[in-house]
Amino acid sequence: MNAEPSNALGWFDYICVGCLWLALTLRASAALRTPEQRGLWLAVVTAAVAMTLTLPAATQLALQATGGVHAIALARNMSGVLSSGAVLYFVSTAAGGRRLRLGVCFVTSLAMVSLLVLDSLVPPHQEHAVTGGAPTPSTAYWIVLVVDHLAADISCTSLCRQYSRRTANPVLKASLRMFGIGTALSCLCWFCQLINLLFHTDRLLPYLPYVMDLHGLLRAIALLAPSLWAMQGAVAEICTIWHLWPLWRDLVQAVPNVAFIKPRHRLLEIVWPQASWRLLAYRKIIETRDAILDLNDYVPACAWARARRRVAAVGVAHDKVDATVLACVMRGARSAKLAGRPHQQSASGLVSFDNGDLESEKAFLLDMARAYASAPARNFAIHPNASDRK
Repeated sequence: MNAEPSNALGWFDYICVGCLWLALTLRASAALRTPEQRGLWLAVVTAAVAMTLTLPAATQLALQATGGVHAIALARNMSGVLSSGAVLYFVSTAAGGRRLRLGVCFVTSLAMVSLLVLDSLVPPHQEHAVTGGAPTPSTAYWIVLVVDHLAADISCTSLCRQYSRRTANPVLKASLRMFGIGTALSCLCWFCQLINLLFHTDRLLPYLPYVMDLHGLLRAIALLAPSLWAMQGAVAEICTIWHLWPLWRDLVQAVPNVAFIKPRHRLLEIVWPQASWRLLAYRKIIETRDAILDLNDYVPACAWARARRRVAAVGVAHDKVDATVLACVMRGARSAKLAGRPHQQSASGLVSFDNGDLESEKAFLLDMARAYASAPARNFAIHPNASDRK
């Protein structure tokens, strides 16, 4: 590309390129281990190199090192062609066929050699640019460059659109869509370059660097989609541990045999976990449920009716009633067991919350944990005489 970004928005270049390199670094290990992802990762690496070489800092460095910008301009365009080749290789791998992949390698090599030859056939020059006048180094050079990019971008956009509709994997769907949109933006830029090349109009050129920056940002998001999804899952597990911990701790104190790991400080469970957050969240759910089943033996039938009347009196939302009732009786049952009271031998009122769906059970227990700290539950007690009183 050849339009210099304005000073006011120059920071956007660095942010987008930085995000791209961060995404490449984070996904390098996983991508290099997976043959299907190597071509895509290489495509983004070479695109990142090309975008890095457009930064003002890179231009200044080239001027200080060589006294001119021709070398960096040529390297930028060669990296772009290599990126296009890697994108086409990714397309050919998904489409299948060894001949197609070999053809991509041949066409990419031919394009790179052609650019080098065309660049060497013209008089000495510096920046490669498409302007209102004669393109530098030549019109043929830019036609080869633009056609190569357009072919790769159109093919890749079509493939991403096609496969994102087919897959049921939400992570892959999001990744393909982001990569496809980013590639479509790149296609738009090169199409504008083609219009400028054919009709000698450069009205759109000042805006193209920002479109290319956005294309790089979307490709970074596409690469990071699995990591972002995993991060979202980790945050959800951390929230589950944090919100469930007070209820879990109180119940485990009364029924210590259900705990796989001895209770520690709430914050330590998050910042210094003794197992993965996913396992800890799962254990909190299972151990809370087991403790509830154990403590149910300390709840007389009249306590359930009294808890329901109390919950009805404070106007709890209909979908939270069962969780609040269970929170009330479990607080009372915990106190009863810790006080050494005998079993009541009555489980007829136990709220059913185990539907065989872990997510539904987790949601119910989180509602219960919130209700456990509310006034109706805090003030609820099971009396030694098991009488039905408020």
